Amino acid sequence: MNPRSLFLLFACFTIISTSSAQDKKTLNIVRTTKAPKIDGILNEAIWQNAEIATDFVQFQPEIGNLRVKSQRTEVKITYDDNAIYIGAHLYDDPSKIMKQLTSRDNFGQSDFFLVVLNPNNDSQNDTNFIVFSSGQQADAITNPSIGEDFSWNAVWQSSVKIVDDGWVVEMEIPYRTLRFEDQEQPTWGLQLHRQFRRERANYSWNPIDPTQGNIGLYHGELKGLDGIKPPVRLNLYPFSTGIVNNFDGKTDTDLTFGMDVKYGITDNFTLDATLVPDFSQAGFDNVVLNLGPFEQTFSEQRQFFTEGVDLFSKGGLFFSRRIGNGPSGQLELEENEEANVPNEVKVLNAVKVSGRTKEGLGIGFFNAITEKTQATITNTETGEKRSEVVEPFTNYNILVVDQQFNGNSAVSLINTNVTREGSFRDANATALVANLVNKRNTYRIDTELRMSNVNDQNLDLETGFSSFLFVGKVHGNLRYSFDHRFADTKYDINDIGLNLRNNRNDFGTDISYETFEPSGKLNSYRINAFLNYRRLVNPNVFSQLNFGGGYRATTKKLDAYGLRLNIEPGEQYDFFESRDGRAFIYENFVSTGGWFSSNYNRIFALDVRANIGSLFEDGRDLFTYNFEISPRVRVSDKLLLTYGLDFDFRNGDRGYATFENDEPIFGERNRQRFTNTLSGNYNFNPFHALALSFRHYWDTVTYDNNLFTLLDNGRLTTDSGYTVDTISNNPNINFSTWNIDLSYSWQFVQGSFLTFLYRNQLFSNDINVEDNFNESLDLLFNQPVQHTFSLRLQYFIDFNGIKSIFKGNNSAS
Repeated sequence: MNPRSLFLLFACFTIISTSSAQDKKTLNIVRTTKAPKIDGILNEAIWQNAEIATDFVQFQPEIGNLRVKSQRTEVKITYDDNAIYIGAHLYDDPSKIMKQLTSRDNFGQSDFFLVVLNPNNDSQNDTNFIVFSSGQQADAITNPSIGEDFSWNAVWQSSVKIVDDGWVVEMEIPYRTLRFEDQEQPTWGLQLHRQFRRERANYSWNPIDPTQGNIGLYHGELKGLDGIKPPVRLNLYPFSTGIVNNFDGKTDTDLTFGMDVKYGITDNFTLDATLVPDFSQAGFDNVVLNLGPFEQTFSEQRQFFTEGVDLFSKGGLFFSRRIGNGPSGQLELEENEEANVPNEVKVLNAVKVSGRTKEGLGIGFFNAITEKTQATITNTETGEKRSEVVEPFTNYNILVVDQQFNGNSAVSLINTNVTREGSFRDANATALVANLVNKRNTYRIDTELRMSNVNDQNLDLETGFSSFLFVGKVHGNLRYSFDHRFADTKYDINDIGLNLRNNRNDFGTDISYETFEPSGKLNSYRINAFLNYRRLVNPNVFSQLNFGGGYRATTKKLDAYGLRLNIEPGEQYDFFESRDGRAFIYENFVSTGGWFSSNYNRIFALDVRANIGSLFEDGRDLFTYNFEISPRVRVSDKLLLTYGLDFDFRNGDRGYATFENDEPIFGERNRQRFTNTLSGNYNFNPFHALALSFRHYWDTVTYDNNLFTLLDNGRLTTDSGYTVDTISNNPNINFSTWNIDLSYSWQFVQGSFLTFLYRNQLFSNDINVEDNFNESLDLLFNQPVQHTFSLRLQYFIDFNGIKSIFKGNNSAS
């Protein structure tokens, strides 16, 4: 399609429809001369005459209903020079109010009240403040691109009182938690939500149509915020962490000091920095045995890299685990040498600047630097040691420009850059992204154009290209879409991004029907069908085809269940399993499964999932099955216990085993995996919490003695005569990991925490596949144990609080 045609398509899409009119509620508020005390008692004078936001309307599971008078919601709002104050009376029968205590940002089984503020009133960039009937808080930033980002945390105050006719919420939201320009008479977007957890019934002040458009389009308006000024937004989070590590009889100690900084450069732009960062208390990774051709990846656990990164996630170029991950350099060792290579590279500091103007222009800049890292190489014969750099001093950069418009669309330009000192490789990637929704919010087009450049000092500069296109109907019961994904053989963003594979030319289509209101015994259901057709770019050949469908439903008793089916008909060509680019053929794979999740409101709840699969191919006897069960018990509103057991079996599977004489060796194998998990959370109150997380993973892979080589036609043969006993590396694996995290957290002052963590880790990897579960567990317990004790103190300092103290002292003198 030529550029002129693309322009005409874009123009037609944006003007063919006109905006559908919608009445918006307006809440007019007045200034208070004295800030109310945040105690959950609405007895101050300002609350007596303030305008009331009421008549909340249901949008889930039914649409358009009002609650009875005895369960109504009444909200009042006021403000002063420092903050916005909210008082809400949520009428109800106190005996029916669910109020499970959870950790921050964890919803649990609790009623909640939600305030959504949008100072730009642009329908896209919301700040959510949530208070639960238990007294706990949650907060998030929200936009159509990322949904709700609960990794964002602000410091604000709330209080809850359970009263004879329901519960009362009082909130103070300081202006430092928001981004807004200096305006005399602004109009802010406002939405208020309430959930009755026992029914999972959701109500909003301004009515919401869940069948169409993003939820921000249905905000009401907040008027009366006259003469407010954006404050100096400077928050400091100094911290110190003491660590004791014990492994294999050796004990190390460390004491670190650092600080996180948040500074409002302008009214709408904020600088976040972590100076001398410490990530020692980040959660453990759920490591598994990886037999596939692609790298094993883990979700981000470090708060700095999860909070407020929505702009940097545009275009899919940024994978934060690359920063501070394992070294990128390769070592060339002599036969008599062995190397001790660090598992990770130390992050020296990281900074991000982001914000958005009232006109919808978002700008983001990210920078992080990591230190030079060396491996220690030992000559096993002489004992002589030498050092070699495996990761030089490295600088990571991201620049994003994002323009939003129409309350539902955006166009973005993103660039990432990795510069390594010396002769190591550098990388650069750029993406142009458009997310377009017509004004009636009925159709959506998503496009992404990406280009990568990798400059390996020892090789030629390589430039790659990738694209993505999605076109779909996104309203009503019946929805459908088409998508296309392309990447040439040179596309590589893995220095700061994540791209598991390139060389793809994939097409997909999906159609679904879903309901949004109860019918019969169901609150809602969705049924869908899909078709995917995949090719390589070079050579331009067919790769794989699959189709299938799914069904999910939620009953009126709030139990949920679902079914799935996937069929891969005929010959399928896997060009990645061999590791050398040749195709490995398998035929006619069929899998199906289902799941059930009971209502978590019950004291005892259960999640169950089961799947089976098989090949229908001559000479193959593959059968796979998986079963997961996870019971959970809410012992009390303070204590929740959840256990998980996962069985996964693949009998008669075939895949890559090892390399021998520079060619890939395949084997037929039986694989069995058992994963046990246990989590326990005891919350004394919203400020004191005790948490336990346990995981044991056991995986065995047993190969038949006769091994295969891969023919150029994609078939396997045993004519080479390779066996498990004759190759140099036995491919059988008995793999186990064990992790325990026990933590205690105390919020002793608003925004300030004292956290204790004990971590216990074990690891085992050998070829003793004949060992049973108990024998493998005994072997695991005979391995050296990693014990880690850490104590972290973080204190929140608000510059405005310091300034007010000095002002008070000056006036007193």
